[in-house]
Amino acid sequence: MIYFAIGVAFLYQLFKVLEFENWNLFGIWNLEFGILNPLLSAILASAFFLAIVLVSRGKWMGVGDIKLAFFIGLFLGWPNILVTLFLAFFIGAIIGVGLIATGKKTLKSEVPFGPFLVVGTFIALFWGQSIINWYLNFFNGL
Repeated sequence: MIYFAIGVAFLYQLFKVLEFENWNLFGIWNLEFGILNPLLSAILASAFFLAIVLVSRGKWMGVGDIKLAFFIGLFLGWPNILVTLFLAFFIGAIIGVGLIATGKKTLKSEVPFGPFLVVGTFIALFWGQSIINWYLNFFNGL
């Protein structure tokens, strides 16, 4: 199953490069990237989660998060993978604090991180570049 997903992600990126090199779909997705961008994004994202797994000895994150981050990196590329990771950790922190505050979870409870990665992916897919532009303009104005 994992090889199938790798193949689909690779073919998706290859299709973008070969067929729609300079095509802008609805003004949202700019498809001017080669295959190296998403591949490096996938490797860096999965390496980030691998480092967390190794440091925590599997207590903070699981191997599934490494695999999911790899495919999200292949799908979104750079710099949207950064937006996804930031949003996933931010939304996860808000939900986690809310669950602890309501007494539904404790500090020792486990909360799956995958759903937060998926939510961050969808937000970055549609509004990633706008978020990056807002962030850069915010700090340029200071």
